Amino acid sequence: MKLLHIDSSVLGPHSVSRQVSAAIVDRLKQATPSLQIAYRDLSQAPLAHLSGSHLAAAQGAPAPAELGPDLAASAAALDEFLAADIVVIGAPMYNFTIPSQLKAWIDRILVAGKTFSYGANGPQGLAGGKRVILAISRGGYYGAGSPAASLEHLETYLRGVLAFMGITNPEFIIADGIQVGPDHREKALAGALQAATSLQAA
Repeated sequence: MKLLHIDSSVLGPHSVSRQVSAAIVDRLKQATPSLQIAYRDLSQAPLAHLSGSHLAAAQGAPAPAELGPDLAASAAALDEFLAADIVVIGAPMYNFTIPSQLKAWIDRILVAGKTFSYGANGPQGLAGGKRVILAISRGGYYGAGSPAASLEHLETYLRGVLAFMGITNPEFIIADGIQVGPDHREKALAGALQAATSLQAA
């Protein structure tokens, strides 16, 4: 089995989502020692954001030579995702949504004919066989019924994108309130790490 581990926080070792995503991968590796792991750090090695040239090339237009390395990186990111049986994503909330680095990666894997298609009955996801586990961290409290719930565009966006690709049962481990105060952060991190170590192995 193959696991793809994605991190997107810009905070390095101070990141809650990175600590939790690492704990998830450790748990799954312990349960399945033969698991093959690929790691992509979107902060340290970001993909470029889409441009008009990218979109033109995707529609079959000749790509300028200087775009070649970037198109190769895009194809590699897509192939990596398609090959994975399990995908673990560390995703912090920045300004109510995902980091732009994670959005750039999603733009490279959300590809017609590869991870979704359009048919007579509308869009159909093509990546539904994967197990996807997400470690998300949020500075405040954005759960259903909270005063800030309408500003939650991290978990809701990721659920929508994954469902569009056919992944309708993603697993979320959530650390909330990490910027409310040190005690809140410690409690949220401890709870998320405990959830990671308690994950079902398969």
